[in-house]
Amino acid sequence: MEVKKAVITAAGLGTRFLPATKALSKEMLPLVDRPLIQYALEECADSGIEQVIIVTRPNQRGIKGHFDTSVELERILQEKGKTDELAKVRKASGLAEISYVFQEQQLGLGHAILMAKDAVAGEPFAVILPDDIIDGDVPAIKQMKAVYDRYEASVVAVEHISKDKVSSYGVVNPERIDGKVSKVRGLVEKPNPDEAPSDLCIVGRYIFTPEIFAMIEKTPRGAIGEIQITDAMHLLLERQSMYAYAFDGTRYDTGTPLGMLKASVELGLKHPEFGVDFRSYLTQLEL
Repeated sequence: MEVKKAVITAAGLGTRFLPATKALSKEMLPLVDRPLIQYALEECADSGIEQVIIVTRPNQRGIKGHFDTSVELERILQEKGKTDELAKVRKASGLAEISYVFQEQQLGLGHAILMAKDAVAGEPFAVILPDDIIDGDVPAIKQMKAVYDRYEASVVAVEHISKDKVSSYGVVNPERIDGKVSKVRGLVEKPNPDEAPSDLCIVGRYIFTPEIFAMIEKTPRGAIGEIQITDAMHLLLERQSMYAYAFDGTRYDTGTPLGMLKASVELGLKHPEFGVDFRSYLTQLEL
């Protein structure tokens, strides 16, 4: 079955960005010229995803407002002849069929994904963590769908991470199939660098078979009271094959203010409208 659905997790508190996120969802923070979560929706649209389920908190209204059609705003822009701005507004509203589910308690990524079980309705599906922006010629999810189509099994995106940083990630124990694809033999969550089975670390893109939901339901809460998706993936590995894919592209971790700044600079320099002027400005700074 083709992967046509995606779950985007957007229910976090964004504490690293306080006070900016006191009244604004972290996913609505702007990265260059659009909010973080729109990058995720655009990746879905460019990957052939037709239905997107966004997991939010009950009081998050900004995300839905951003993707809903704004009749009054579009009318004003049209009357003023602001055709470029009108096209940008309409693009956000037409990226996918979007539905929303609520995560009322902060019980971890596994729990957030579980909230989308009914909406996924027994189909394979992608998961995107919008903190991870992946910039490449081919969208990461589209690349991963090709791997899923080949093996008809769950696929996790991985990246080669330096040894001193692997303790911040889930790390796969790989059986290499080719330069990009490995069969997952095991998973270790945040290992000591000297005990890590490889340097292939899991980042914020997944494709799961629907059986992952039963595994999440069987997964107990961990030490900090959260249901970890890696624990559920361990259970799934006992029943099904799973593959790791080292995607083509550059990942930007926007989960911290410094990471957001770095992504803003690098993506800003690539922007077709003002990248050249931005580069000129940066060269004039006394750094």
